[in-house]
Amino acid sequence: MSFVTVFGASGRQGLAQVRQLARAGHNVRAISRRSDPFLGERFANTEVMAADLDDAESLARAVKGADVVFFTRPLIQARDPIARIASLGRAAQKAGVKRLVFNTSLYVPEKPIDQFTYDIAVKMEDAFAQTGVPLTVFRPVLFMDNLLTNWARPFIVHEGRYVYPHRPDLGANWISLDDVAKFMIAAMERADMEGARIVIGGPERLTPPQVAQILSEAVGRPVRYDPCTPEAFSAELVKAFGDEFPDAMRAPTEARIAEFYHFNNDSPIRPFEVDMAPVLKRIPIQMETLRDWALRQDWSDSAKRPPAG
Repeated sequence: MSFVTVFGASGRQGLAQVRQLARAGHNVRAISRRSDPFLGERFANTEVMAADLDDAESLARAVKGADVVFFTRPLIQARDPIARIASLGRAAQKAGVKRLVFNTSLYVPEKPIDQFTYDIAVKMEDAFAQTGVPLTVFRPVLFMDNLLTNWARPFIVHEGRYVYPHRPDLGANWISLDDVAKFMIAAMERADMEGARIVIGGPERLTPPQVAQILSEAVGRPVRYDPCTPEAFSAELVKAFGDEFPDAMRAPTEARIAEFYHFNNDSPIRPFEVDMAPVLKRIPIQMETLRDWALRQDWSDSAKRPPAG
């Protein structure tokens, strides 16, 4: 079993990683400033530690003794995310970490394509690689768990509307955060995965009306697809963070998210689509469909849910 440091453990993605690592019997150091970052869940062989990506000594403590480091690209970006990436990579390399697994949180092209969000992700990957730390990168395209956040779930539960900024004919391979974590765990000790940069998605490609039909089955009443503009979507997403989101960042972040989804709707790159057959041949994990995922969720008003991140 490995000793794994998980950065961003209090976010939706980090929580899934901690959950799957604990289930697999690994020892986990969960990096979070919150004393209880797991929304009430409890995990064996897991310690919580605070760390600061801008403090070299703090990073050294966070990665000390770790065999593997999991890092997930945060939705709220720092002023200089590349410098933070480089600092973490150097700390991991100096500590003798055997593998750093980077979850980019979104599709990433092989080279810059003149789209801000994607190009920053390319630079973040390269910054890790340049530190010399053994690296594996996963590029998940779209998360099922987005549907549980405060910028999506209330519309589904209270209004019977699946609100998203996708064209009605836009296909997407939705993937659960637990499956993303399983990919990260499956690759972290494999020598052939060092240097790999892999786009991953769910086992099926769905259009928004198909997603709405699946949600109808899971919720137990009709849910219709109600496409919104990227501008309306970005406003809801930023609002969902509440006071956690700095006021000075709200307007520019909304504009950037809106531009990102305009690009995704119109780009010939089709960033939400992925052929998973060769990926699953290389990393054979058992994946869940959106229907399987949706049916195991609690859609009641009393259900605990993350705000956004």
